[in-house]
Amino acid sequence: MPSFTRAARGLSGRREATGRAPSPGAPGPDAAGRTPSATGPTSAGHGRDDRAGVSADRADTSADRADLPYDEADRRADRRHRVILYGGRVLVGLLTLALWQLASGRWVRAFFISSPTAVGGRLVDLVTTGELWPHLTVTMEEFAVGIAAGTALGVALGLAIVYSGIVGQWFHPYVMALYSLPRVALAPLFIVWFGIGLASKITMIITMVVFVVFYNVHEGVRSIDPDLLDMARGHRATRRQTLRWVVFPALTPWLLTGLRLAVGLALIGAVIAEIVGSSAGLGYYIKTSSNLLDITGVFAGLAVITTIAMIFDFLVGRLERRLLRYR
Repeated sequence: MPSFTRAARGLSGRREATGRAPSPGAPGPDAAGRTPSATGPTSAGHGRDDRAGVSADRADTSADRADLPYDEADRRADRRHRVILYGGRVLVGLLTLALWQLASGRWVRAFFISSPTAVGGRLVDLVTTGELWPHLTVTMEEFAVGIAAGTALGVALGLAIVYSGIVGQWFHPYVMALYSLPRVALAPLFIVWFGIGLASKITMIITMVVFVVFYNVHEGVRSIDPDLLDMARGHRATRRQTLRWVVFPALTPWLLTGLRLAVGLALIGAVIAEIVGSSAGLGYYIKTSSNLLDITGVFAGLAVITTIAMIFDFLVGRLERRLLRYR
């Protein structure tokens, strides 16, 4: 436990002790050593004060009991809200699929947009024949390594530029210049430099993720309350203690927001890199299906990618609710 946190706790303890002491304007004891009450006479009013205190205690107990039905009502309202929320989401998805199915072959030729039933049948075939798993394994491996490396690099780069002072300000415009480069145009360069294996795909994902995390960390550090940093410096906290007890807790909401954005960008980067040049992966399957004019296969690959993105967004959301329960 750092020294400044112990000092802060000690300060609050002294404030509580001071709060229990009588105020300067409070009446003191009389000659007989009796302390007069602040709300009534000192002699004849004792019985009435005691009865008033008992009545107040009973009123508080009755109020506490009266709060219980409201707590139950709140829980019921929360459950009702969750049912409405998730039920509405499912309803929107079902309506979208129904509209797609209705439009296929009626308003738009099925060759161009396929249909939900055809895509579902293709997914079942991909799973049962085992054709899906090699492509899914390659994409998930690229996604996991790329998003982990990109997140770590973005956090390190954001902290380094913020805490390096004027030197960090030298590099900041160049980071923005690199962020503005179109990653689709860089994909062929990565293939030339690193080949068509995992290295080029991971590099592509890192370039998609690192800048989002960097800007969230950069703004998160700048938004930290200066009083917290001053308190840490006043208690001679080390840089490591300041990062652990002040910076990282304040960065958590920003970092989780960047991570939610990075999930979608990482999948986009993996698919782009696989479309440009690869021999396996969901992007490769989508490109092969497109070359064969297999629109159902294209939508099947997109459906798998969308499902992965929704699963990881749900997991990050659960992590966010767990870490930010104080909200």
